[in-house]
Amino acid sequence: MFSEVVVAGQIARDRQDQLGGKGANQALALSQLGTSVALVGVVGRDSAGDSLLAQARADRIGTAHVVRRPGAETALLGDAPDGTLLAETDVLAASAPISAAGSLIVQLQQPAAVALLAARLAHTAGTRVVLDGAPRDDELTPDLLALADVVRADGHEAELLTGQPVPDVAAAARAAADLRRRGPALVVLEVGDEGNLFAGAVGTWFVPHVETDVVDRTGAGDALVATLTAALTRRHPLETAASLAVAAAAATTEHAGGRPRLSRSGLDRLRPRKLEPVHA
Repeated sequence: MFSEVVVAGQIARDRQDQLGGKGANQALALSQLGTSVALVGVVGRDSAGDSLLAQARADRIGTAHVVRRPGAETALLGDAPDGTLLAETDVLAASAPISAAGSLIVQLQQPAAVALLAARLAHTAGTRVVLDGAPRDDELTPDLLALADVVRADGHEAELLTGQPVPDVAAAARAAADLRRRGPALVVLEVGDEGNLFAGAVGTWFVPHVETDVVDRTGAGDALVATLTAALTRRHPLETAASLAVAAAAATTEHAGGRPRLSRSGLDRLRPRKLEPVHA
């Protein structure tokens, strides 16, 4: 049975050998929200890889297309040696679940050519393509944007994508409009320490960061992308998806570490009730 969402991204371990990395964090967030999810990533043929895969399965994450790379050491958080990055053959091996999914999240930490192949497979099959970040090879940026349905980027990544800084809401609205002209129907850009701009066909909204007791911001963006994707995959309106995504980011800042702890009741507690329209 195929999953609603496939995540192509990094799997890594922290100092306590706990499951982590952007790909695994997003897959876990999706699972916690009740969305069936499969992970496409790479671990080594080592005891750390064994442990991470066991944790992923316990978290109800599909691991059939996690590659065990001979000779590679399972990555530590903050480190992405070449052996732990996806190759085009890894993506081709996962073409069936990618093509059958409602959405594919592609993290652009991966080699740009690999990300482009995953996006092309999904796009051809009618699977929603969600790009997270900015590509490592900017020569492929136009091709990736042309295949994307959703793009989410922080301020630095937005500048890489557009060539312009995004210091405030007005600049973010201009940058989002530029990116939407190049392909994606929905663009989500972080605006400094203020919040996130959501620009789609039905409107543009700025959603300030939710006020809460911040312990650690690690993983907030991953939770936002995962929750946004879950909501869109379940066909929620953009305003609903945006408010849930921002709530998920806030919830993840309330504890140390990037591993999410999401629940619907937690999202309802932090969910903003009104979004600020932006006239781009």
